[in-house]
Amino acid sequence: MTDPQAQFIDVADLRIGLFVHIDLGWMSHPFPLNSFKLHSPAQIATIRTLGIERIRYSPEKSDPEPAPVEVCETPPEPVSPQEMERQRRKELLGEQNASLKMCERQYIQASKSYKQLLEQANSAPDKSRSQSQVLVEDVLKQLQGLEESSIRLLSEQIGDRASQHSVNVLVLSLLLGKACGLGEADLQELGIGALLHDIGKQELPNRLRWDDEQYSSAEKKLYQEHVKHGIALGKKMELSSAALLCIAQHHEAANGSGFPMRLSGEQISPLSRILALTNQYDNLCNPGNPAAAQTPHEALSTIFSRLKGRFDGQTMSVFIRMMGVYPPGSVVQLSDESYAMVVSVNSSRPLKPRLIIFDPQIPKEEALVVDLERQANLGVRRSIKPVQLPRQVLDYLSPRQHVCYFFERASNLAGGDDTS
Repeated sequence: MTDPQAQFIDVADLRIGLFVHIDLGWMSHPFPLNSFKLHSPAQIATIRTLGIERIRYSPEKSDPEPAPVEVCETPPEPVSPQEMERQRRKELLGEQNASLKMCERQYIQASKSYKQLLEQANSAPDKSRSQSQVLVEDVLKQLQGLEESSIRLLSEQIGDRASQHSVNVLVLSLLLGKACGLGEADLQELGIGALLHDIGKQELPNRLRWDDEQYSSAEKKLYQEHVKHGIALGKKMELSSAALLCIAQHHEAANGSGFPMRLSGEQISPLSRILALTNQYDNLCNPGNPAAAQTPHEALSTIFSRLKGRFDGQTMSVFIRMMGVYPPGSVVQLSDESYAMVVSVNSSRPLKPRLIIFDPQIPKEEALVVDLERQANLGVRRSIKPVQLPRQVLDYLSPRQHVCYFFERASNLAGGDDTS
């Protein structure tokens, strides 16, 4: 029977306390009755899903809540320049941290994969080879997807020591190979050789897995045998001849002073020349004895001056251009006397790295990466050793004891153009 006092209301205007009538079949709604008083927002939300625009209700049976009073919106307060700057910094900081986290996740995954394949190189060589190929392919896909990439300094806490070295050498070798114009097939072979160049070290005692000037002649000879062990494992894994050559020749030198075969010049494969250079660079930055560690700038200077004869001249020129005059991890003093640490470098602009600048007015966790390319009146004056930094600056910049690298899209850090 129809309620003579019933009226209709738009479902958008329903309120708790209204007595409503749902004029639908009982299977068309979930309520136990067709007529009832609304007592919860959930009931109203359910009615609004039934596909009806208006619904009957009985005013005399209703005691609705007051309708919400419409409040005229006042125009928003104008945003101050200081607040706009604060929001801009917050957005840039979020983008900056997201880019770094992405690089670190990729690096950590590569380190885990390397550790797994290393553990089963002897027991499951086929599986280890497949994992190596997949890892290198994944890293190459990330690199090849970037039209312009930057080398990014990462936290030193990611990955164990052996993994750090192998992944560092893999990343730097692929970047250098790409800069040298290698094709995709050669980059894949170089990547496998770079990733597995030290695989023979697991056959050595732990204390002999890192080169040390304090070794006796017998210990040095034993250390050098890691190349022989690496070749044997590589053959067991059925690696390609190009990858095996990388393992066999990664300690050879252009001037014939390397080991184990004392090869020179053209006797060393083009891929091995690249690997020998990146391996030497990382060993200078991250040596077995941390006290002997050189800053990235010092390592580059050592290669260019004292060790110049060990490396192919053209390969070395490309490497120095790629790493920049002040490679990631370098601590520098700028033309305005402020201190900074280089965190990223783009090979197309070697004198204009991106850095974190010491600013006591800004907490270090909120410091933005500054792109020197956007700073017309600011440049690098000199590279300095971390021990030369004032204590407050040292704590703020936190120079890495172990340097880890990955690559990122060059534009990812382009927003930090404010030195304030």
